[in-house]
Amino acid sequence: MIVYDRKTRTFFLSGKSFSCVLWVHPAGYLCNLHFGGRVGEDDLTYFDPSARGLSFSPVPPDTDSEFSLDLSCNEYGSFGQGDFRSPSVLIVRENGERASRFQYVSHKIYQGAPNLGVLPAARGGETLAVTVKDVLSDVGIVLNYTLYEDSDVLVRNAEIVNRGNSPVTLLRAYSFCLDLAAGEYGVLRLHGRHNMERTPEIAPLGHGSVKIGSARGASSHQMNPFLALVGKNAGEDGGECVGVELLYSGSWTLEAEKSQTGSVRVCGGINDLNFSWKLHTGERFVTPQVAVCYSDRGLGEMSRSFADFLRGHVLPEKYVYAPRPVLVNNWEATYFGFDREKLCALADEAAPLGIDTLVLDDGWFGKREDDFTGLGDWFVNEKKLAGGLDPVISHCKERGMKFGIWFEPEMISEDSDLYRAHPDWAIGRADVPRCKSRHQYVLDMTRGDVTDHIFARMSDILSRHEISYVKWDMNRHITEFYSSRLPAERQGEFSHRYMLGVYGLIRRLQEAFPNVFFEGCSGGGGRFDGGMLSFFPQFWTSDDTDAYERAKIQWGTSYGYPLSAMSCHVSSCPNHQTGRTTPFFTRGAVASLGATGYELDLGKLSAEEKAQVKEQIENYHEIEALILRGDLYRIADPYEENCFCVAVVSKDKSRAYVVGMRIHAMPGDFDRRIRLKGLCPEKEYTVKELGRTLRGDTLMNAGLLLPRLGDFGGWVWHLQEKS
Repeated sequence: MIVYDRKTRTFFLSGKSFSCVLWVHPAGYLCNLHFGGRVGEDDLTYFDPSARGLSFSPVPPDTDSEFSLDLSCNEYGSFGQGDFRSPSVLIVRENGERASRFQYVSHKIYQGAPNLGVLPAARGGETLAVTVKDVLSDVGIVLNYTLYEDSDVLVRNAEIVNRGNSPVTLLRAYSFCLDLAAGEYGVLRLHGRHNMERTPEIAPLGHGSVKIGSARGASSHQMNPFLALVGKNAGEDGGECVGVELLYSGSWTLEAEKSQTGSVRVCGGINDLNFSWKLHTGERFVTPQVAVCYSDRGLGEMSRSFADFLRGHVLPEKYVYAPRPVLVNNWEATYFGFDREKLCALADEAAPLGIDTLVLDDGWFGKREDDFTGLGDWFVNEKKLAGGLDPVISHCKERGMKFGIWFEPEMISEDSDLYRAHPDWAIGRADVPRCKSRHQYVLDMTRGDVTDHIFARMSDILSRHEISYVKWDMNRHITEFYSSRLPAERQGEFSHRYMLGVYGLIRRLQEAFPNVFFEGCSGGGGRFDGGMLSFFPQFWTSDDTDAYERAKIQWGTSYGYPLSAMSCHVSSCPNHQTGRTTPFFTRGAVASLGATGYELDLGKLSAEEKAQVKEQIENYHEIEALILRGDLYRIADPYEENCFCVAVVSKDKSRAYVVGMRIHAMPGDFDRRIRLKGLCPEKEYTVKELGRTLRGDTLMNAGLLLPRLGDFGGWVWHLQEKS
């Protein structure tokens, strides 16, 4: 709900359990008086810190002598006019001047969300659009605030418009600025690397700045576009937290800055390293959206709020709650060494086990016999696949299975027909040697002729064949950041234009093929972000399929993203990434905490393991509604304890699914209790595996004994409310 008090010029934005109170200061500046727990529509202008005065805090011209931008809680940070904290935008005019400060002009309130073009955008809600103007130039900025009565997430972005007669250049264009009252916080970030994504790390926020981000042209394995401020006494189940999550997949940055007075500024958006954007008269630059979440019940409630928000307003509506394909992917079964007979044999093994989709991974096109060749040549290799794709697809259909296929549309191999025909389509200058990664280059997705060609080739494959599933991969990051089609003064626009090209291509394909299920991937979880999740209902969480490592990766991912968005597979042992051997049951249990599937040679499984596959798939179908809609409660942290455990609880508290793993067997470790979370205290629950019925408060306060298991031993408990 959004309410505007004309008398005090105050905006009250209220979500499920939070309020954001904005105020037009008498000097004309839009300030934040409160972001936190719900408040009434009272006059909060007594919170204005700018009226208190402080030495060395300059006062802008034509402003009350007590006012300083350096002390106020600004909704969009300025530069060069007395606010020395991180600015939200840096505008360069023709004469080189960069100073700016923004004053309120007007506002409007409307139902629905702003139209961001091809950029990812949250659906629905109610929006406040506040227009401010740079006092020192003819640049106007629309600050959008979209909120939902059933959510604790506030969605923000900015639209920058040049209303003057001369061009200006943006050297920074952040999506938001949030100034919080003084407090002690830790900063939670999700760092990592390939095969070890989204490792949670909390460090105290002292005076000065903490800045995280990616300059790789992708949101990256190394740092996720997510940040949370964790209150001094906050933890998993209690205390105040503010989470920030960008709905963007390119180079990005987020900052948390503690000022001289102890107030904290959080801001960010597109990474301004190597960024510039020229705006001619009348042109508009739209920044990506950011989702800001408030929780007064710890990180757990913050995570559940983000999960509900993404499922309800970001993930594709058609698929978000629909049953997911239970697939087998041939990659770890065959790598490049497959033919029609091997694929058909894999389908023969899969169908009786309950697997419903066969996905053909890398190597079906061009001369692709290894990762040195063929990317960009999206023509079926009929020497490798006799008769092409159709015989394999028909074989799957005869066994009641669907067929899926892998693409890496953004990439090109030097040894490819496409590169020989169009070497200028690769990013970088043709006369300067380019960096390779995985022996490949990146296509220039800023160019319409490039995206048109990719669309035509992918459309041809999807039109000719009965394909129900596409895995969209990206296996390297960008280096040269140069397009032969952009003039010199616009090369700083490359990274963002690349991302707009990718988003536009995905959107075109999905509109052309609405019944194809698209899954995202980027060397695993290298672009696992809210931007990609607006197109892909699930994303390959990591190339690391080791059950112990995946338990940690999925734990970290759950701070900002729902289980339903995590694609999780059972793979063979010794594991191809770590060499570790874990029990088959454990691999299935961990993989059930997301969209489940298999990544192995089913023909090499024992009869006992095949029976377990059938049981795992039956179990997944039983709990799929919980995975798609339920609330996750983190119980035992595998980074801190000798145990991993989470519970997924239905919204009505009638069902729960608990998955755990004892990491290492230890002598005498017999009395470890697992105290469940999220149940209704008064309800009675039957724990199927234990044959025991207990009240919810007993299960949460007294708990259950950790099962006696060997190294990496897993368990599951199904809880059902007693009728």
